[in-house]
Amino acid sequence: MAAHVIVLANRTAAAPELIEALVHRGERGPIVATLVMPAGGPGTAERAVAHERLEGALMEWRRAGIKSCDGMVCDPHPLEALSEVWDPMRHDEVIVATLPGQSSRWIRADLPHAVARYTGVSVMHVVAHDPEEHVVTSPAPVHEKAPLGPLSVLAWGGRRS
Repeated sequence: MAAHVIVLANRTAAAPELIEALVHRGERGPIVATLVMPAGGPGTAERAVAHERLEGALMEWRRAGIKSCDGMVCDPHPLEALSEVWDPMRHDEVIVATLPGQSSRWIRADLPHAVARYTGVSVMHVVAHDPEEHVVTSPAPVHEKAPLGPLSVLAWGGRRS
């Protein structure tokens, strides 16, 4: 019998760290994963963005071998979103995926512990990076060497006549 796992994630839903955690969880036994994605805010535009992110994440999960998965966009508040789906007679565990450190509102709100208190089941917290965020680095600037090397600072004042 497969374990029913709810995954509460938004920007981290397609992150390699979360996908790896799901694959490892699936190695312990079959799972049925349900992605619960809070909308980014009120309104249809925010729900449309979240729905597109959800579909992309589920596609990545399936590519990684997590075949039995589905998802839904829910309330913008993560605990409210979970409550829209949570069924203690159906679901066995929860995975909460957050951004790292204090950049995550979910960590600042202690969401993984709040989910554990609400559900009463095992909650795994996965820290993941936003796969849509591209860190662009540029090479270090090239500095010309002064002809006098470190002593060139003595010449800064210029010559006085």
